Formats: sequence, structure tokens, C-alpha cells
Amino acid sequence: MATLEEITALLGEPRFLWSDPEPWNLLEQELGVTFPADFRAISDAYGPVLINDRLRLDHPGHPSRNLGKSIKEEIEYWLEEEETEILPGKAGTRPGELLPIATGATAEYIFLRVPPGPSAPWAVGIQELDSFEFELYEMTFSDWLLAYLKGEDVMVGASATAHPFYEALT
Repeated sequence: MATLEEITALLGEPRFLWSDPEPWNLLEQELGVTFPADFRAISDAYGPVLINDRLRLDHPGHPSRNLGKSIKEEIEYWLEEEETEILPGKAGTRPGELLPIATGATAEYIFLRVPPGPSAPWAVGIQELDSFEFELYEMTFSDWLLAYLKGEDVMVGASATAHPFYEALT
């Protein structure tokens, strides 16, 4: 699993540095799911952020870029009748479902697939609305983000950037 140090080495020093676990605890209790530790660590370090002008992440402790609010709105959107046929599975928080956690600037939605069983790993899924293609990456969020930062083909617009960068979102 990629470490926060590997992400920081490419992306730069984080500035958000959230340390209160309470918003995560409340969100996990509300959704009935425990987020992967690597996803929490990256979100806590960088907070609401736009990476390489393409990938937007939110945080559960932020008042306006609130991850919990974003997730609930996205699940509601993906459960609408006309959208249910786009995803290869159901959006939600139950085992095997697709948990929407981020968006891309070129019509992508980034999901974590909730492990279908107690010993199964998390995976990252990308739904591209332009092509209606869904790609599942059997890797942790940190491994996927590291691949994205290195310019590997894990999302539309993921091209090698000499210096990956981010902008804090307010």
C-alpha cells in the first residue's frame, strides 16, 4: 500500500492537517461503513483539494466541502431511475456497493467499492460519463492516487505531470 509519504513526495507538503477523528466517526456511524485508513489519512492531510486541476476530494470536517454531504447527494443521484443502469453495481454503503468519494473535472466519478466480504479488500472504481465506461482498479485508494500522480492510465486526463500540484478548496 502506498504511504502518505510517497503521496507527499509527489504532491507536496499538505496544509490541511486535520487531527480530530470526530467528523469521520460521525460519518461512519451515519453511513454504516468504516472508511479505509489510507483514504482517511490522505483526506486528513490535504482536506478539500483539487489535484492537478482534475481530481476533487472533500473532507467530512469541512463546512462547505463536506464529504458526508457529497456522498449522500451522489448516492441519491446514482439511485435515480435513469442513472441506475450506468453503474455496474448499486451505489451505496453496503458490502459490494459503490461508495462515491470524489469527482473528476472531465465527468468522472470516483468510487470506493465497499468490500463484499470481511476479508475482501477495498477497490477504486471510475465511472466516466462521457463514454459510460466503468473501470475497477483492484487497489487501495493510496495506490490508485499514487498511480494517478505518476500519470498512469487510471482516469481520463491522468497524464504525466512534471510536478503534480494541488489547490486547497474553501
